[in-house]
Amino acid sequence: MIHKNRFQYQKSMIRTKKAVVFLTAIMLLLSLLCGCGRRQEAYEKTFFCLDTVVTLTIYADVSDEEQTRQLLEEAAGMCEYYDSMLSRTKEGSDIYEINHAGGEWTFVSDETISLLYQALSYCDVTGGKIDITIAPAKDLWDFDPDGSMAVPTDAQLAQALSHVDYHNVELSGNKVRLADPQAAIDLGFIAKGYIADQLKSYLLSKQVDSALINLGGNVLAIGEKPDHTPFRVAIRKPFAAENESLMTVDCADRTKDTYASVVTSGIYERYFMSNDKLYHHILDSSTGKPVKTDLNSVTILTDSSTQADALSTVCMILGKDDGISFLTSLGDGVEAIFVTRENEVIDTRDLKK
Repeated sequence: MIHKNRFQYQKSMIRTKKAVVFLTAIMLLLSLLCGCGRRQEAYEKTFFCLDTVVTLTIYADVSDEEQTRQLLEEAAGMCEYYDSMLSRTKEGSDIYEINHAGGEWTFVSDETISLLYQALSYCDVTGGKIDITIAPAKDLWDFDPDGSMAVPTDAQLAQALSHVDYHNVELSGNKVRLADPQAAIDLGFIAKGYIADQLKSYLLSKQVDSALINLGGNVLAIGEKPDHTPFRVAIRKPFAAENESLMTVDCADRTKDTYASVVTSGIYERYFMSNDKLYHHILDSSTGKPVKTDLNSVTILTDSSTQADALSTVCMILGKDDGISFLTSLGDGVEAIFVTRENEVIDTRDLKK
């Protein structure tokens, strides 16, 4: 009798295991069938902010369209928020208040303080070739398409340069002051990169796993495309038609042999010609004039958009040879594509092969 019950028990257990296997197979099949019905779309928002055209793209399931579009609106709002904090021309911004405080201490946000420390570190490491108090000299130039195209006199530049010295920026806790009341801060070489990084952090906190942030050429990826391939970013051919690219590079986050951030600085975006001479917007902090460089553009590949933004300008100012040496001193994790005045392409990744 005991053996019979034991036999019946074993048969019952076998039937139960078969049923579990069968139900698991059915559930897996249903899951696959449901997954076939899921479809991802690219949801995009383009608008003008930060003195440039901003394009934000999020890849998400069509079932999440409403939530995704809301995220795009929130990200756009963040761009406006940071512009109102870091722009030196927007009245009421932290930077505007510092510049108009007449040398008095000004309370600013934690984020502004953090970015000022980062910006000043580039001033130090370049020996002042990058100088965040370049604003007085910068104000003498107008590179807008409908601008005056007037070249400042040497006397005007000399007067402006007497107030260009990043050592005049003093920080204490959340307070900032300019020891020279006529000095003025400009974070144009780093602000967009910082803002891109903040947008990425926010979207990651909302479980976005595939997106592309483009702040006027400052490109930053979240993940990769839904088909598990990298995003492709075109590097414009200097002085060519706007849609003519010199080459493309892969851009992806958490993917081998790619970097999340691609940022280009060049002399071909904002410039004017006067008496057959080209004047571009990247200024030499020692002369107040456009830097004399052997480069048309520099594209930085790394994972931090803040770093990429800053380094692209640093390398443009340093020139090809010093720029390559400077990047080499930083170690792994940063690569660059230099385009010379003769449109020769030098990719630091090739130099390591």
